[in-house]
Amino acid sequence: MTDPQPPDSPYAPPPSTDAPSGGPAANHPAPYTSAGPAYPSAPPAPPGRTLAIVGLVLAFLVSPVGLILSIVAAVKLGKAGAPKGIAIAGIIVGAIVTIIWTIVIILLVTVFAGLFAMCAELGAGVWEVDGVTYRCGS
Repeated sequence: MTDPQPPDSPYAPPPSTDAPSGGPAANHPAPYTSAGPAYPSAPPAPPGRTLAIVGLVLAFLVSPVGLILSIVAAVKLGKAGAPKGIAIAGIIVGAIVTIIWTIVIILLVTVFAGLFAMCAELGAGVWEVDGVTYRCGS
């Protein structure tokens, strides 16, 4: 009887487990050996990748710090030749939020400076000027 498939074929039948000289059958499989890891390891993250993520998160919470970290991450990623989309997003968000907070602070300082100037001019007491009531302390 001839085997229609070559012995090196992946579909060839397994070899016989009978012992050659009439002895007991060899039922023990060969120990498993591996030439390397089952899965290739992930490539290392480019330098600045984690910094870019931290910068983006901080751009929402503490915008000037997030802006600075995102700029540093963009420079590092640019030198490594890695994509810098997250760092650019951190720069944009950090810049916009920083500008908005700067405008809000300037407006608040202006309003409170006007209020304090009005109270300094009027003196202590409750005053009504042009339909606006001012309560100035002692």
